[in-house]
Amino acid sequence: MPPRRKRDQSAPEPASPTGATSTEDQRAQTGDYLTTAQGVRLPDTDHSLKAGTRGPTLMEDFHLREKITHFDHERIPERVVHARGAAAHGVFTANGNAASVTKAAFLAEKGRETPVFTRFSTVLGSRGSADTVRDVRGFAVKFYTAEGNFDLVGNNMPVFFIQDGIKFPDIIHAGKPHPDREIPQAQTAHDTFWDFVSLHTEATHHVMWAMSDRGIPRSYRTMEGFGVHTFRLVNADGATALVKFHWKPVAGIHSLTWEEAQLAAGMDPDFHRRDLADSIEAGAPFEYDLGIQVMSDTEDHTFEGIDLLDPTKIVPEELVPVRVIGRLTLNRNPTNFFAETEQVAFHTGNLVPGIEVTDDPLMQARLFSYLDTQLTRLGGPNFTQIPINCPHAAVNDNLRDGMHQMAVHQGLAPYLPNSVDGGSPQVATEGEGAYVHLPRRVEGRKQRANPVSFSDHFSQAAMFYRSLSPVERMHIIQAFTFELAKCYEQAIRERMLANLANIDAELCERVAAGLGLPAPSGNAPQDTVVSPALSQIPPGPGPITGRVIGVVAADGADLSGVGKLRRAVEAKGAILRVVAPTGGVLKKGRSQQTVERALLATRSIEYDAIVIADGTAGLTDMKLSVLLEEMFRHCKAIAAWGDGEQVLRDAGIDVTAPGVVLGESVARPFTAALFDAVGLHRAWDRAEQVMASH
Repeated sequence: MPPRRKRDQSAPEPASPTGATSTEDQRAQTGDYLTTAQGVRLPDTDHSLKAGTRGPTLMEDFHLREKITHFDHERIPERVVHARGAAAHGVFTANGNAASVTKAAFLAEKGRETPVFTRFSTVLGSRGSADTVRDVRGFAVKFYTAEGNFDLVGNNMPVFFIQDGIKFPDIIHAGKPHPDREIPQAQTAHDTFWDFVSLHTEATHHVMWAMSDRGIPRSYRTMEGFGVHTFRLVNADGATALVKFHWKPVAGIHSLTWEEAQLAAGMDPDFHRRDLADSIEAGAPFEYDLGIQVMSDTEDHTFEGIDLLDPTKIVPEELVPVRVIGRLTLNRNPTNFFAETEQVAFHTGNLVPGIEVTDDPLMQARLFSYLDTQLTRLGGPNFTQIPINCPHAAVNDNLRDGMHQMAVHQGLAPYLPNSVDGGSPQVATEGEGAYVHLPRRVEGRKQRANPVSFSDHFSQAAMFYRSLSPVERMHIIQAFTFELAKCYEQAIRERMLANLANIDAELCERVAAGLGLPAPSGNAPQDTVVSPALSQIPPGPGPITGRVIGVVAADGADLSGVGKLRRAVEAKGAILRVVAPTGGVLKKGRSQQTVERALLATRSIEYDAIVIADGTAGLTDMKLSVLLEEMFRHCKAIAAWGDGEQVLRDAGIDVTAPGVVLGESVARPFTAALFDAVGLHRAWDRAEQVMASH
């Protein structure tokens, strides 16, 4: 029988190329026997057909030719950007709070559920690059609505490097590896990137986000998403509003440290995609609230002096709070990575009635680029018929033929008007659900120029930096220092320092000190209004769903306590992993625990907290000391019960430091304190102690 899907896996909902509901299983395999692509059963697939056992291979071996030919053509061009990605199926449920601003039913109708497919990605790296590089992350969601597909193609940062799409090839060429040596891979720490952004100051605000902790998220689960651009929503009465889309992770916002990102890239380059798949398989879905900032649709497209058509600017949430309009739940893994994650095609022009684009010049260019790139990558214009891209709404177009045409069209007249096919298909009215563009007056002189309001490149960069906590600002300083230290051309470093001086004097001085260069003077904005919402440090503990807690045990450890801890952890939707000196099964009395990680094969990056079980006081292993020292240095939660405290002391851990939890047993106060520490993401109060000792 064909292989069964795992319980956490799903495939695109069966639909024909014309959107009709189908009962056909999207898996390719049927029947019990191995066959050719033509359905001919095969007796052998291990030996080619030869003239004798040592003779030459015969050209008549159709199975050999088919097998090798198909293998030779298995790879398709990778995406020019966002090549490295991971994805999941899920559902979006509207709460009705958008009904006043849009007629898009999937957003407006309370309780309506819409199937989705979401792909996360890095931007610069190739398909084989690491997940934890410092980079922008793509956050693209395909909504299979009853009115057609809507794609919200965003990033984990609300601004972009450029204001006009005509510059997109330039920023990507600058960020990609140097063309002479094809290095460095998947990173911006090199001359061409910083040459471009130091000369191109409209990139300054985005660079601040990229150099912040936002550039190295802990998990896709703890990563915000943004639509980047300003959209226009139209309600049932024809009234319009300008909005910005936000994805708010239910688990809170949390990032890696730079050292963790580097460790993960070496120990587990698939860190983020593994976390996504493993969490869903473990029954811990990824959840996000979709929110909108709603602003008046004025003629000048501005709000409080902020040009809403400028993709390098944000509207602070303190000025316009985010209105939550629904929840996205990612709860099913793809069945086949290539068929779904690799072949999914997003397009900013996939819109449904009630949602329109604006005149943002970057958005306007994306409307062309996304459609154009699929023609090469997916082999022609019929990529919408690939199952993962098929709408769940009825499709009745006059598009015909082309490479990989899957639909068997009927009729004689793929044109309108016609009489041969009875005038079918007929056009719809707005009342019948047609997408009718809102009538708007458009006029102006042809010119290549930006409005004056696009010229402020530093004030919001300063606002971002000054809105962060001291430890977050320190991370930005360290990131700039690291990246610019990788540049060979001193003129590039000096030019970038001059830009930093126009953001914040302290930032410039500390980066300059790290580079051993004098700090130039600048014109940094004064009296900048800060936006506390930009900081990732939470005001209190959040949920720990999907977080990973490691418990170190050995022969003789309190395994009943480990079992009790496991039940408490899993009740919170988190994951417990037993760590021991070697693999196998630990046993004590009637209790036993399977070892999920041996000390030789694990590092601190795998855990949000580490717990030392009672009965492990005799465990002396340098790898455990390294694990604990890294956990402490990265300000993660550390806990122990019983004589596990002695293991911490022997490893040099300050058991009185913030984020260190001790207990006599696995009782409720112990687990509650542990879960609170994990819910804070890190023991931020420990950061100064760590910095002072290093």
